[in-house]
Amino acid sequence: MVIENYNLVDAFYMTIITVSTVGFKEVQPLSVEGRIFTAFLIIFSFGIFAYTVSYITRYIVNGDLQNYFKNYKVDAYIDRISDHVIVCGYGRNGAQAVKTLLAYGKEVVIIENDDDILTRLKEANLLYIKGDATVEKTLVRAGITRAKAIITTLPNDAANVFVVLTARELASSIQIISRASEDSSEKKLRIAGSNNVIMPDRVGGAHMGSLVVTPDVYEFLDHISVMGSNEVNLEEIPYKNIPSQFHGKKLSELDNSYDSGCLIIGYRNPEGDYKVNPDPQLEIIPGCKIFVLGTQSQIRQINTLLQL
Repeated sequence: MVIENYNLVDAFYMTIITVSTVGFKEVQPLSVEGRIFTAFLIIFSFGIFAYTVSYITRYIVNGDLQNYFKNYKVDAYIDRISDHVIVCGYGRNGAQAVKTLLAYGKEVVIIENDDDILTRLKEANLLYIKGDATVEKTLVRAGITRAKAIITTLPNDAANVFVVLTARELASSIQIISRASEDSSEKKLRIAGSNNVIMPDRVGGAHMGSLVVTPDVYEFLDHISVMGSNEVNLEEIPYKNIPSQFHGKKLSELDNSYDSGCLIIGYRNPEGDYKVNPDPQLEIIPGCKIFVLGTQSQIRQINTLLQL
C-alpha cells in the first residue's frame, strides 16, 4: 500500500499470492522498489515457514506433542476426581505412602517439582502435578477441596507447616497427615491443623529397639499388615460405612450377620478411646470405628458386603 499505492484489497491479495508462492499475475506492474520489497517478503515468509515446519517436526519426533496430550488428559482427569489423596513430595516417605495407598485402591495425586522424579512418575503412569505444594494455586489444581486427605512429606518442616496451614484454610474438614523431622515441629504442625504428625526417625528407631526386646512380637505385628497386599491385613470400618440397620446395635449382631471370617479386634468410641478385643455387647454409635483382622480374601469379602 505504501510503496505501490495499492488499495487494501489489492495489497492483501498480492501479499497472499506472494507468501503462498502461488504467483498469479500482478495486480499492476511493480516498480523497482516494489520488486525489492516482494523479494524480501518471499525470503522472510519462506524462512518463517521452514522454521515452523522444523519446529513442529522436532516437537513430534521428541515426543513433546505426545507428552502435551498426555499431560492434558492427566490434568482433565484430576479435575474430575474426588475423594482422592494428595501426597506432597515423592521422596522416600512420599513414595512409601503412595505405594500403600495404591495397594488399597485409593486414587492419589502427587505434587512434585523435581524434573527427574516427575519423569519417573510419568513412566509409572501415576497422577501428578508439577508445582510447589506451598503455593495455594498448586493445591487447588490438585483438587484440595474435593480430596479426602492430604499427606505432606516435604523434607523441610517449615514448608510442611505452610502446606498444613494452606490446606486447612482451603478445606476445613480434610484429613491432614504431616511428616516432621524435629521434635519441636510436632506441636507447630498440630497447631497449624495437622490431624496426625509422623516422625520417621522416631518410629524407625523405636521399631528397631523393640525388635531387640521383643523380636517375636514385632515380627508377628509386621506380618499383620495394613499394606493391603500382605497375606493378613487390618481394615478400619467407620460408622458411616456400617449398614444403617446395625446403627445402635451391638457388635455381636454385626459380627453374626456377616460370615466373612474377619475378626473384630478393635473399637474406637467417639471420644477417641480405643478398646482392644472389644466386648461384643458394645453398641455401634455415631462417631465410632471398628477394626477387623483377616486374610486378603476375607477383607475383600467384608469390603464387598459393606460396599467399602
